[in-house]
Amino acid sequence: MPSEEKIQDKIHEIRGERVMLDFDLAVLYDTTTKAFNQAVRRNKDRFPEDFLFQLSEQEWQIVQNRLIDRTDQPFVNRSQIVTGSQKHRNKGLLPYAFTEQGVAMLSGVLHSPKAIKMNISIMRAFVEIRRFVAQNLSLKEQLKEIRERLGEHDVQLKQIYDTLENMLNKTISQQEWESRERIGYKK
Repeated sequence: MPSEEKIQDKIHEIRGERVMLDFDLAVLYDTTTKAFNQAVRRNKDRFPEDFLFQLSEQEWQIVQNRLIDRTDQPFVNRSQIVTGSQKHRNKGLLPYAFTEQGVAMLSGVLHSPKAIKMNISIMRAFVEIRRFVAQNLSLKEQLKEIRERLGEHDVQLKQIYDTLENMLNKTISQQEWESRERIGYKK
């Protein structure tokens, strides 16, 4: 069974959602993409649009580019990439994307012991990604706060610098005044 890290590599962000593609899920569930999609089609009522959607040609091209960039990944179905790279593809061949809820719904469709274990692993991977994103958001907020504080300090330091410069200018003016050559009555 693949590690959570390998499963996380199969989670993509498409249309602002974290999703897994049908061919990746089929590999994880140890079945063919065709059989996997048939099982989903037989239970179509369980997968509304916010659980499952088909990629557009443009989205598929973007995903293919990402997959090709990851050629060292052992679970990339390279034959799917090759068929996806054809210019004129039948719309029915475009992959399906399952949101986290769609993946959870798969547990009601696929009943084998391996499918149940895999579903648990996939759900844990989604949770881990959510946890990681939440931690990063917290870090982003802290960095933003630090930047704001530094910005305030910059303003304060500029004011101190200006004040020191004015004081130095006054001191220099005072020294020039006192060291000037006197005219008139001298003692």
